[in-house]
Amino acid sequence: MFKLDSFISEHVTHRSGSLFAEDLAQNGPALRKEIEGSSICVIGGAGSIGSSFIKAALPFRPRSVVVIDLNENGLAELVRDVRSTYGLYVPDEFRCYTLNYADPIFERILRGENGFDIVANFSAHKHVRSEKDRYSVQALMENNDIKAKRLMDLLAAFPPRHFFCVSTDKAANPVNIMGASKRIMEDLVMAYNKYFKVTTARFANVAFSNGSLPDGWLHRLGKMQPLAAPSDVRRYFVSPEESGQICLLACILGNGGEVFFPKLGEDSMLSFSNICSALVEARGFTRRECSGDEEARRIASVMKDGDKEYPVVYFRSDTTGEKPYEEFYVPGESVDMQRFRSLGVIRQSPRHSLEEVDDFFRRLEGIFAKDDFTKAQVVDAIKDFIPSFEHEEKGRNLDQKM
Repeated sequence: MFKLDSFISEHVTHRSGSLFAEDLAQNGPALRKEIEGSSICVIGGAGSIGSSFIKAALPFRPRSVVVIDLNENGLAELVRDVRSTYGLYVPDEFRCYTLNYADPIFERILRGENGFDIVANFSAHKHVRSEKDRYSVQALMENNDIKAKRLMDLLAAFPPRHFFCVSTDKAANPVNIMGASKRIMEDLVMAYNKYFKVTTARFANVAFSNGSLPDGWLHRLGKMQPLAAPSDVRRYFVSPEESGQICLLACILGNGGEVFFPKLGEDSMLSFSNICSALVEARGFTRRECSGDEEARRIASVMKDGDKEYPVVYFRSDTTGEKPYEEFYVPGESVDMQRFRSLGVIRQSPRHSLEEVDDFFRRLEGIFAKDDFTKAQVVDAIKDFIPSFEHEEKGRNLDQKM
């Protein structure tokens, strides 16, 4: 029987247990002191990382958990999951709301609760495919940055003890608008560290997270459709469980203004094509490499039960925004590699002031207010804000690929 958790452990992370197990054990008393009896609000809690964060926090017995997400089906599954897990503590007050965190209803909830002790924001456009045209770019920047600014202004009136907002490794030397938007988000939220404690985390790809390429392979296998993967893109990976744990550790144990990342050596990076090949084999097939999409679709269309060859297409990346490798920090950032066994901490990083962030947002909203704005105008504005932003427009996006 195929078990995804076992596959991830054996073929992706190559770890039998959590990378963060020792840090969790050593800091258990500190985590319990801050979480037990506390109120928690998790925004974007139905997603892969948000739901893993909730499951990492529940054993420390919070008083209440409020979850905000637009994914109604995902929230229903989250409730079923936590309430069906043997031995997992779930407080009586575990409430889920299907709404956008920028909605007036969220403000009403926050005021009605008189704020929360712990707030974690996982709401984000996380895919490189989110920058295919000017409309998708506006939606990405609205969600990752502009709406996040409204959230921070609201929390300033109801300051939490701990605030965490998820970032990405792609925020280090960004080459795509998604990564740049998260780098801007870092500057934004850190500017509020003078009002309440703010931490974030840059981390690796979450293996088989919702909507990821590996997750897509599982859907393709279920429909007997071909698998596709880039052969020249290498990534670090953590398990879904580990993704929630690193966010919990950063949220609770981090000092204000710090960015956490996993200690992963360059030799642990994997290509998507290698993982795809291992998955095909784990599902009982041998891979049949095809020359292109059409050949792969044709072979898949005539597959029968019992066939042992499975069509795959491996290709070199040719779409806008793909970075061939990952980085967690860049020159100019002060890094502490000693405090935790499995985590590095960026203690200081060059940041824009809140006034500079506000100026950028005014420019951005001015661009979006024009009916004829272009993606290039947004890129130029970002380059002025992040001079190191190296965006290469290739005229091709992931929605044009299998």
